[in-house]
Amino acid sequence: MAITLVNPSGLPEVEAYRQVSIATGSRLVHMAGQVAWDAEGVTVGEGDLAAQVEQCYLNVGTALAGAGGSFDDVVKLTVYVVDWTPEKMPLFLEGAARAAAKLGVTPVPPGTLLGVAALDVPEHLVEIEATAVLD
Repeated sequence: MAITLVNPSGLPEVEAYRQVSIATGSRLVHMAGQVAWDAEGVTVGEGDLAAQVEQCYLNVGTALAGAGGSFDDVVKLTVYVVDWTPEKMPLFLEGAARAAAKLGVTPVPPGTLLGVAALDVPEHLVEIEATAVLD
């Protein structure tokens, strides 16, 4: 595996992600931000944050597989959520957990969650982009 995820002593342990990723490999993979579209471009879970988070993570998994990788290769996730408030965290975690169960992974690379005013279309509530390193 090209990625080692760690929580260094002196930094808090956060359930949803690890503080640091150490990457070794020969191919750097950047992907477009993934929104809650199905394969036909139809929005999944309109108005449902958990459903959209789940679909975004599944789409990230699909994009990674298309590059020959998996969540084990992710060094950083950036998540954009429309009108973010801390009260939305349980829905976010629910969607991430459902996707993780379907993918058979624990997606906990370092991550940044940013609240934004809007995304590409009004029905999209979340967008997730990933950077990966492959051997």
